Amino acid sequence: MKVMLIGSGGREHALIKKLKENKEITELYALPGNGGMAAEATCVPIKATDLNAIEAFAVEKNIDFAVVAPDDPLVLGAVDRLEAHGIPAFGPSSKAAIIEGSKVFSKNLMKKYGIPTAQYETFDEQDKAIEYIRQNNRFPIVVKADGLALGKGVLIAQSLQEAEKAVADIMTDKIFGDSGNHIVVEEFLTGPEVSVLAFTDGKTMVPMVSSMDHKRALDGDQGLNTGGMGTVAPNPYYTPAVAERCMNEIFLPTMNAMNAEGRTFKGCLYFGLMITPAGPKVIEYNCRFGDPETQVVLPLLKTDLFTIMKAVAEEKLSEIKVEFDPGFACCVVIASGGYPIKYQSGYPISGLKAAEEKGAQVFHAGTRQDENGRLLTAGGRVLGVTATAKTLKEAIEKAYDAADCITFEGAFKRRDIGRRALNA
Repeated sequence: MKVMLIGSGGREHALIKKLKENKEITELYALPGNGGMAAEATCVPIKATDLNAIEAFAVEKNIDFAVVAPDDPLVLGAVDRLEAHGIPAFGPSSKAAIIEGSKVFSKNLMKKYGIPTAQYETFDEQDKAIEYIRQNNRFPIVVKADGLALGKGVLIAQSLQEAEKAVADIMTDKIFGDSGNHIVVEEFLTGPEVSVLAFTDGKTMVPMVSSMDHKRALDGDQGLNTGGMGTVAPNPYYTPAVAERCMNEIFLPTMNAMNAEGRTFKGCLYFGLMITPAGPKVIEYNCRFGDPETQVVLPLLKTDLFTIMKAVAEEKLSEIKVEFDPGFACCVVIASGGYPIKYQSGYPISGLKAAEEKGAQVFHAGTRQDENGRLLTAGGRVLGVTATAKTLKEAIEKAYDAADCITFEGAFKRRDIGRRALNA
């Protein structure tokens, strides 16, 4: 079978590596892919958001199956366009991808169907938002841009002054572009955060192993918010009792709510959860695999990924037994100096082979090959180094042992990925 995957980050590299395990796949394309994926798939220089070019390529190459990984093309309708040509795809339709594409939609969905989440109000006028914040007068408070913002459209304000600035930054100064035309203002929840990815075909919901993300750039959860500096799986706060509550109070109700709205969700649904003193609540939904959660969840997946994806597309997920390894995984992200604000690219990367010889998998996020085939940095988050082991402590040590082999100009990483999980 000829398979194409849309996307270019660490998540996509993890998906490619897993898809490669299936012997049915004879040709594998990555659009646009990156420097690391080039060793495992044919990279095609088509942007993930260039739907016309993606459609034309898929038709020309007689693609048998497509995997659409990032949020933008899903929200724009990549799956709808491919399916219109009879090309089955893993990922939600644009009608279903709105669950991530609009925070206003997802919050209203949760309110309508009684799915536990933070108290909130939505606004499209700055004055009314600020008036609500003043009346509410509880801090910290969370201000979110409605649309997609590369996973960064959330500001936490510690005071009225910070809240007013956050609203102005999003709605007037448009720091997240048109995503900030509408905003959500919500209560600040406390408790351990948990990420759960789930396969669903709209009839069956199969949660994957849980994970813990580390969003802040610096050790001790200091510094700016990033796309994620590392992950561990499973998350120790996600106990069997919590998992059962999530299934009954959040996962299945969300699947049923989307069906009731005529927006059946097929693909990977990401639940960003907070285990509050009152029980688990939804912080956010994503309409796709998380990054870097995918880099710890997929290495623990024992069932063939492509088989699962085809079952989801055909609405036959109930016929597949999805199994995970009982072990642990840790992913350490190596980033460019200055990330997440300003950073330089184009530096040669060394030590990749040594890292893999330590028994780790290296997922490329922001890399490219030069004309001589040398790997260079080409992004903020450059690499994710993942190790699996029978204990969490061992997985963390193994991941750092391998990550320390890799060097490039300005490289930095957090040294405390998984520490909070070990102390849980």
